Amino acid sequence: MNQTKAENDEDKTPTVLVVDDNQENLELLQAYLEDMDCRTVPACDGLEALEITGREPPDLILLDVMMPKMSGFEVCKRIKNDPKTSDIPIIIVTALNEFGDIERGINSGTDDFISKPVNKLELLTRVKTMLKLKHLSDKLERTLAYLSEVEKQAQITKSD
Repeated sequence: MNQTKAENDEDKTPTVLVVDDNQENLELLQAYLEDMDCRTVPACDGLEALEITGREPPDLILLDVMMPKMSGFEVCKRIKNDPKTSDIPIIIVTALNEFGDIERGINSGTDDFISKPVNKLELLTRVKTMLKLKHLSDKLERTLAYLSEVEKQAQITKSD
């Protein structure tokens, strides 16, 4: 494992993909996140979110539910069903708060919910928590890959 790459990954500024078809909501969420040490990338609909996620997977996705072209539930399901993106945490941001909507979100694979209107403190707390969990998960994955490589090298050395 390349230690320099691992160190660079540790220092990388996290990216949050913010998805909402309403420009005011998009700008508000991005403004709330300005206080955090993260880079935000906007997307105006589910198809754009999938395209961005496939091209440059973010560290976290804030995802509106009610959007044209494709609902947030469908976007979430597609991201979670793709092995390359399934570990990206997704927070659904929605005005829907009926139990059936929450159940549908859980079934689509969301990691958390935030109700609209969004409370800034709640948003920042949940984003911070999800980014920390993602960082630790990525670090664990790198460590396991490194240990696997060390084990392979030890077996090769032992057999010589």
